[in-house]
Amino acid sequence: MQVFTVTFLPDNTKTDIRANENILQAALKSGITINNACGGKGICKQCQVLIKKGRIKISDNGRLNKDIPDKDCVLACKAYPESDLVVEIPEELNLKPPQINLLSENIVCYDQYCDQNQWLPLYQKVHLQLPEPSPNDPEDDLGRLIRCIRKETGIEHLSLNPDMLRTLPKILRNSGWKVAVFLSTCRGQPTTEITAVEPGKHTKKYYGLAVDIGTTTIIAHLVDLENRRTVGVKGAYNRQAAFGSDVITRITYAGEYRDGLDKLQKSVVDTINDLIEELASKEAINPAAIKTVVCAGNTTMIHLFLGFDPVNIRFEPHVPAANDIPAMRAGRTGLKVFHKAWIQCIPSIAGYVGGDIIAGVLATGISLADELTLFVDIGTNGEMVLGNKEWLVSCACSAGPAFEGSGLKHGMPAVRGAIEHLEIAPGGSRVSYVTVEDAPPAGVCGSGLVESIAWLYKAGIIERNGKFKSGLSTSRVRNTDAGKEFVLAWSEETGRQTDITISEPEVKNLLRSKAAVFAGIRTMLEMVGLPVEAIERVIIAGGFGRHINIRDAVYIGLLPDIPLEKYFYVGNSSIAGAKMALLSKSAGKNIEDIIEKMTYLELSAGKNFMEEYISALFIPHTDLSLFLSHHTGPTI
Repeated sequence: MQVFTVTFLPDNTKTDIRANENILQAALKSGITINNACGGKGICKQCQVLIKKGRIKISDNGRLNKDIPDKDCVLACKAYPESDLVVEIPEELNLKPPQINLLSENIVCYDQYCDQNQWLPLYQKVHLQLPEPSPNDPEDDLGRLIRCIRKETGIEHLSLNPDMLRTLPKILRNSGWKVAVFLSTCRGQPTTEITAVEPGKHTKKYYGLAVDIGTTTIIAHLVDLENRRTVGVKGAYNRQAAFGSDVITRITYAGEYRDGLDKLQKSVVDTINDLIEELASKEAINPAAIKTVVCAGNTTMIHLFLGFDPVNIRFEPHVPAANDIPAMRAGRTGLKVFHKAWIQCIPSIAGYVGGDIIAGVLATGISLADELTLFVDIGTNGEMVLGNKEWLVSCACSAGPAFEGSGLKHGMPAVRGAIEHLEIAPGGSRVSYVTVEDAPPAGVCGSGLVESIAWLYKAGIIERNGKFKSGLSTSRVRNTDAGKEFVLAWSEETGRQTDITISEPEVKNLLRSKAAVFAGIRTMLEMVGLPVEAIERVIIAGGFGRHINIRDAVYIGLLPDIPLEKYFYVGNSSIAGAKMALLSKSAGKNIEDIIEKMTYLELSAGKNFMEEYISALFIPHTDLSLFLSHHTGPTI
C-alpha cells in the first residue's frame, strides 16, 4: 500500500496517509479534529477542506465546486491521496482547544452541602506513629496498623493487598514505627483500601483528576488532594467528533464498523491522556502522582470511554449495559495515571440521563434545597430535572445537536469567529452581530441561533411556524434549491468565499429542537400536577447556556415564561459535581440519595409528550397564554 505525506495548514502539521485513508482519517491520526456531523458519510457536507497541492481521488460526489467557487474544495471524508498533499482546513472546522474558565459560575458553595467532617477525598494520606510491640501488646503488624488507622480516621472497614505483607514488617521497623499510609475509597464499596505504606513522613504531593467527558468537549481538573485546591484546568474537543457530532451518530458508528467501538474508545482516551500530559507538565509532576479519577458524562460517552457497547441505548427501551458501573483500575482503561488508581464514573439514571446530570444536581444542591427547581442542560440532547429535597423527576428529549451548531450549513461551536449575539432590523435590511473574540464571522453558534430565530420573527421575516414570508423586499432573503434563506453576514464581511446564511429548513429544524425541550418541561410538570408558575428557580447548565439570551430563549418558546430573575446560569456543573465526588465522601452518599429520590420519565411511553411537542412547534407556542410576558394574540 502506497504511503504519502499530507501537510495540514494553517498549523503546518505533517503525517503519513495511506492510499486507502481519506483526509478526515489522516487528520484524526495527526491529532486534528475536523468538525463533522455525520461521522464521515458525506451527508452533512461539513468537512470541507481545500486541496492546495497534490492529486486526490474523489469518491461519492465529494467535490463541492457546485456550491463553492474554489474547484479544489472537497469533503475530507471522501478525498483519498494519489500523491503528497497540502491541505488547508478552514478555521471554523479545526477544533482547537476551547477556552476554559477555571471555575464554574454560581455553583453552590461546597461547604453548604458537605459536612466538613466528611471532607475526605477518595484518596488520602495519613501519618501514623504506631506503638512498638511489647509483651503487653504483642498484636501482629497488620492488626496494629489497622488499629491505628481506625483510631486516626474513624474508618472501620479496611482491606489490604496481601502482597504488601511481604514488606510491611521491614517498613515498620526500619522507620521506627513512623509511617505514611495511603487510603483509597470507592463509592459503593464496603471497604477502604490500604494502597501503600511508606516509611517516615511523606512529603510528595499526590493528586486527583476530575473529568467531564462531554460529547463535544472534555474538561479535566487536576486537584491537589491534600489541600483540596485545583491546580490546573485543561480542555479539548472530544476527538470522537471525527466520527459524528452527536451520540446517535457515534453509537451507529460503533455498531456498523468492525473496529468502530475501539476507534471511539481510543479517541476519547487519547483526548483525556493529552489533557493529563499537559496538566502534569505544567505542574511539573509525574502523571503517576495522580492517584484517583472521577469521571462524569452522559451514558453513551461513559460507555464509549470504557469500551462498553452502547448500541442498545439507541433503541427502545434505551437500556444501557449498566447505569452504575463499578470502579476499575486505570490500567484497564488506558488512562496514563497511577496504574492502580481507581477510575470511578458518576452513575447514570437512564440511557439519556447520565452521570453529568447527576453531577449537576449534586453541585447545585437541588436535592437538598427547599425551592422547586428546574435544572436544564441543553446539548446534543435536552436533559432536565425537576424537584427539591423531597422528590426529583428527570427526563431527556431528543433536541438534536442543532443548538450546538451542528447539522446546520453554517452552524459551529462557540469558538473564534462564531456569531454569538445578533439583532435584525425590521424588514431584514440590516444585521448587527457580535462574534467570539470579535473575529470576522465564520458561522453561528448556539446562542446566536436562538437569537436568529427570535429576531427573524421580530423583524417580520418568518411566520410563527418558521416559514419565510413572501414578498419581502430585502436582498438578504433569497431562493435556493433547498428553499428560502436569509443572509446573516455577507462574504465580504467574513473574508471567505461564502455568505453566512440560515435557511427555512434550518429554522424549522431549530423550532423542532426548541419544541422538544419545552415539551419535556411541560410533560414533567403535568406528571407531578404543577403549573409553570410553581417553579421557583431555573438553573441553566452547560456550555450552551453560557451566552444564551434568556429573554430571547423565552420569546421563542424554548424556556418557560417565568420572571427572568428566577433564571441562573451555573456553567459546567458536571465537572463541579465530579470534583465534589473526588473530594468528599459525603458527596458520594449524596449521589446515592439523588438516585434514590429520582424518578425517570420516559417521554416516549405516553401521548402527553407528543401532544405537547406538536403544540410547541410554533413561536412561541400554539397557546400564547403560556407566554403573556412577550406575546399577545389568539391561539392557533
